Amino acid sequence: MNISQWLEDLRKVELSDLDLNNLGSWPVAVKTIAGVLVMALILGLGYNFHISDLDAQLDQKRAEEATLKDQYTKKAFLAANLETYTEQMKEMETSFGAMLRQLPSDTEVPGLLEDITRTGLGAGLEFEEIKLLPEVTQQFYIELPIQITVTGSYHDLATFVSGVASLPRIVTLHDFEVKPVADTNPNQLRMSILAKTYRYNDKGLQK
Repeated sequence: MNISQWLEDLRKVELSDLDLNNLGSWPVAVKTIAGVLVMALILGLGYNFHISDLDAQLDQKRAEEATLKDQYTKKAFLAANLETYTEQMKEMETSFGAMLRQLPSDTEVPGLLEDITRTGLGAGLEFEEIKLLPEVTQQFYIELPIQITVTGSYHDLATFVSGVASLPRIVTLHDFEVKPVADTNPNQLRMSILAKTYRYNDKGLQK
């Protein structure tokens, strides 16, 4: 069939005579045009979905590029200052280690207890209890809790707390509890307090 005949057949076609339920009866010219249109539609939809997918991938790559550039900038800055940071870290470790070694050792704990007792007696207090509690190990130091119970006047208690805080060794005071020894004598007070001193953990320091 030549083109002239094909066009002639196409002109004779009445759209109202075409049966959508019987595509096989359509003239060849109509089948050809319908096939071309369907193929064009399929190609158009496929191209559109493909382009959309590529656009999404492109946006993702752009976001990754921005993230990588930011990471590169940060790492480049760190690399440029790595030597300085390393020196500062060594200085900090040396300084920190020196400070930790200023904490009391095992052999100095009895002396600390004597200092606390002497401070309390000097303030006019009476000791009901002073005992070491189990140690609490931290990474770089070890806490040595000391439970203390004393009795005396409010002024004497304040003098004692101030004296303990002024000891040359590091001592912190926690969990104050003050109440009258007896209802008949409100001026005589009993104070329960937890003192903590510290010694350095040489094993943790070595890590």
